[in-house]
Amino acid sequence: MLKKKQIPEATIPTASQADLAFLLLLFFLVTTTIDIDTGLGLTLPEYIPEEEQIEVKIDPSRMAAVLVNENGDVLIDGNVIPVFQIKDMLKARIASKNDLPKNKKMIVSLKTDRKTVYHVYISALDQIKLAYFEVRDEYSNLKFGKKFADLDEEKKSIVKEVVPIIISLAEPESIKNS
Repeated sequence: MLKKKQIPEATIPTASQADLAFLLLLFFLVTTTIDIDTGLGLTLPEYIPEEEQIEVKIDPSRMAAVLVNENGDVLIDGNVIPVFQIKDMLKARIASKNDLPKNKKMIVSLKTDRKTVYHVYISALDQIKLAYFEVRDEYSNLKFGKKFADLDEEKKSIVKEVVPIIISLAEPESIKNS
């Protein structure tokens, strides 16, 4: 008797499937963009209903008004300066208010035009914060002999009481031509 020859079954080669899956995964990882939302780390005040709000008069000598127009020009108390000089202008004023009682600390008000470029606004805000941080560093060096970041929490709270960061972010106004 004759034996029938067995025909092997048809199979699909799977040896390169792992390589193909890896290449597809790599392709999608490289070509996909991940949108990361960035924001401002600001501590907002607690909401107070309008009927409970009170108007507080502030001594103009305690206030530094920083105005930024749509062209990126900065005006501090009537003087036009470049953005990178905000820190130097404010530092002396913030430091001079350190020896006053708690309720007499320096307040910096940042106000922009509605058409102000975003990065100019952020640069101005960064310069204001840098002025406060440098004054804190100078005060902690004088008082404790260390930079503010190197202090323990108790000493940091003392420096924060003497040099609090008080920044008022005023809402931009739209200027209508009449």
